[in-house]
Amino acid sequence: MKEAPIQPNLWRIALLIAVAIAISYLDRQTLPVAIAAIQRDIPISNTQFSQLQAAFLVAYAAMYAGGGKLIDVLGTRRGFVWIMTMWSLACASHGFATGFRSLAVSRFLLGLGEGGGFPAATKAIAERFPVGQRSTAMGVINAGTAVGAMVAPPTIAAILGATSWRWVFFLTSILGLLWTLWWLRDYTPAAAVRAGVVEPQIPWLRLLTFRETWGLVLAKFISDAAWYFYLFWLPKYLYDVRGFDTKSVGYYAWIPYALAGAGSLTGGWFSSRLLKAGKSLNFSRKLALGLSAALMPIVALVSSSPVEMAIALFSVAFFGQQSWSTIMMILPADLFPRGAVGSVAGLVGFGGSMGGVVFNLAAGSLLDHGFGYGFVLGLVSTFHIVAFLIILLSVRRVQPLEVIA
Repeated sequence: MKEAPIQPNLWRIALLIAVAIAISYLDRQTLPVAIAAIQRDIPISNTQFSQLQAAFLVAYAAMYAGGGKLIDVLGTRRGFVWIMTMWSLACASHGFATGFRSLAVSRFLLGLGEGGGFPAATKAIAERFPVGQRSTAMGVINAGTAVGAMVAPPTIAAILGATSWRWVFFLTSILGLLWTLWWLRDYTPAAAVRAGVVEPQIPWLRLLTFRETWGLVLAKFISDAAWYFYLFWLPKYLYDVRGFDTKSVGYYAWIPYALAGAGSLTGGWFSSRLLKAGKSLNFSRKLALGLSAALMPIVALVSSSPVEMAIALFSVAFFGQQSWSTIMMILPADLFPRGAVGSVAGLVGFGGSMGGVVFNLAAGSLLDHGFGYGFVLGLVSTFHIVAFLIILLSVRRVQPLEVIA
């Protein structure tokens, strides 16, 4: 049966959520891009830098899991207001930091707020979009990650050129608070939610009995270890290895994120296009994942390439990563009933964040002990291939599971 076209107001919802995700990625990039300016006031080693990212990711992981459950209980509209307000205030608190410890506390609070963003997005997609259009809608939303990360380097560089690094955090936090007003004005719950239809809640312990849940969590753990390394360390790599200054980082570092946005849209569109052509849900999702993963080993060539080629190679990897990520984030909605989607998405995001914690700490230690970026990039170039094999083994067929509350 052919699905009806998506109503324009639903695409406005996708755009609204994409803007929230863009703000979250702008907020989390404030520290990595401004780190050179911050270090002039607060000395921070590679190991301490990795610990700051770990503080963010530990809280992000906990809230990703807890936030998914929170969204299932509170609903998408109320839950998103709470989440955005919390992370915006946490972002502003960085501007008051006086040392490493206060920065770490602010980073932890930012992660605690931002952790609920993607579970809320996945829940909204499951509630509002038919299955054949979900990956396209998620592609639009996931493109927000690229937009936020793409505008961060030039925007932050401009702020640093005009005033203190502290104003980077104050000004970006205002955007989040303004977004909550937009959300409250324009977002209305799905018809079933407004009618009081209650989806049965599935306990976490029940969800953890499914092989598919563990497969998604483990695959996300491995693939997001690579993504968070790229996200947090690319500016520092350009500072440390390529000799860039803040202006140069602002000039070059947005390019890979622009390709990441294209990857988000392409991965979602490609999977939906396969479904429209009559391919099965299983084939459409797995082919998109496999092709995305196949692009990732190219990043191993970065260290032996001139700077322009290195940026191009990072761009290809970012394209593949966000194409992969779009499909991974829609799989909980493909596999589990609506009443469990937020919880499963939260568990999967928890796995991804913990992968980021582990590998960021490992990367900081490896770099401080002389292994170099070439060695670290060689490691991360293999992660998505391993993650794809885990998906093939654990999710034998992408189709709705029979889950009894």
